[in-house]
Amino acid sequence: MTQTTEATVSQREKQPARLHRAWFVAAVTFVTIIGAAAFRSLPGLLIDPLHQDFGWSRGTISAAVSVNLALYGLTAPFAAALMDRFGIRRVVAVALTVIAVGSGLTVWMTAAWQLMLYWGLLVGLGSGSMALAFAATVTNRWFTERRGLVTGILTAASASGQLIFLPLLSWMVEKHDWRPAAITVALAALAVVPFVWLLLRDHPADVGLRPYGAKEFVPKPEPVPGAARRAVTVLFKAARTGPFWLLAGTFAICGASTNGLVQTHFVPAAHDHGMPVTAAASLLAVIGVFDVVGTIASGWFTDRFEARRLLAVYYALRGISLLFLPMLLAPSVHPPMLFFIVFYGLDWVATVPPTVALCREQYGEDSAIVFGWVLASHQVGAALIAFLGGVARDVFGSYDMVWYASGALCAVAALMALVIRRRPAAPATALATA
Repeated sequence: MTQTTEATVSQREKQPARLHRAWFVAAVTFVTIIGAAAFRSLPGLLIDPLHQDFGWSRGTISAAVSVNLALYGLTAPFAAALMDRFGIRRVVAVALTVIAVGSGLTVWMTAAWQLMLYWGLLVGLGSGSMALAFAATVTNRWFTERRGLVTGILTAASASGQLIFLPLLSWMVEKHDWRPAAITVALAALAVVPFVWLLLRDHPADVGLRPYGAKEFVPKPEPVPGAARRAVTVLFKAARTGPFWLLAGTFAICGASTNGLVQTHFVPAAHDHGMPVTAAASLLAVIGVFDVVGTIASGWFTDRFEARRLLAVYYALRGISLLFLPMLLAPSVHPPMLFFIVFYGLDWVATVPPTVALCREQYGEDSAIVFGWVLASHQVGAALIAFLGGVARDVFGSYDMVWYASGALCAVAALMALVIRRRPAAPATALATA
């Protein structure tokens, strides 16, 4: 540590105690994820309007959503490595701009391949850099204590964005066509860029602080060259360990049973049963409300209970709820459906804090990149079900089979979570020792 840094830290420690800067960084990250969450609210609202406007099959439209979801996951580990190389601010600012460009260009599309390019490729790449690996990177750098709680809060930000944007976007789609909704997504992404550039900081050492809860000052690591090579190297090392495949498998089922199925197909499935689009979208928004509660609570639980047991409980409860959903869909909203929305919402992404904790326990300093690859499996599962859900609707005229299959998969995930072996109590350092 340099003398200048030592003097700065010493001077700060002599000042009266105040709220640690890490909480402000977490707040900016929360707002950033909320702003970027607009793009995640739109795909389920586009399936019917695009089918009516262009005559594209639901399978074709779902394929574009699948590309988006897959790239959202596959980009995440490389984005985590890029953040180590170029800094969080630059990567996130560029990602938000790419999302804005991709969403804005959809207004002028006339062919299905353009939907694949704009919404699938561009928005997928941009959103992948805004994935949960971003939240994991911020948490790992700025916090030593309260990591589970902070992970839960930042994960809940995505649900909060869904809560904010879904009712607005569904109203736009129903009253003014889907194009104003796409423009709204683009503007929301651009609006967050100044906050990221002006307020976000890459590391506590940039402002002469220790991470929250740390006993010693942590110097900022040197930029890591070869971001893509490092991401692939970490993958190969992690792939030689059993916990990686169990974490990737459970998270693939998590994606299949949330983003891929419910977020993409719940609105058109409810509409098939006569429910108005705005009512169905509002129910998804309510899921977002309870997701905030459930995810923050999950972070609190993760700081206190064994993560793999929490995962098993979460997946089992989610599977049970999905098995009942086909019996609850109706033209109007009734109490049993509201109970499902609350129950399912509490479990929506409650799996994230314990999954991040297990990655940290198993893979130490490389945990953010490993979680990026685990998240990639989440999105591959989501992409597969998003596509198959659309195909099933085209072929069978119903989503029922997909709901039942997803519920059964959640039961498998619960068993897989229990199989993950605990790492010895000695602190994990790097994958080289794994």
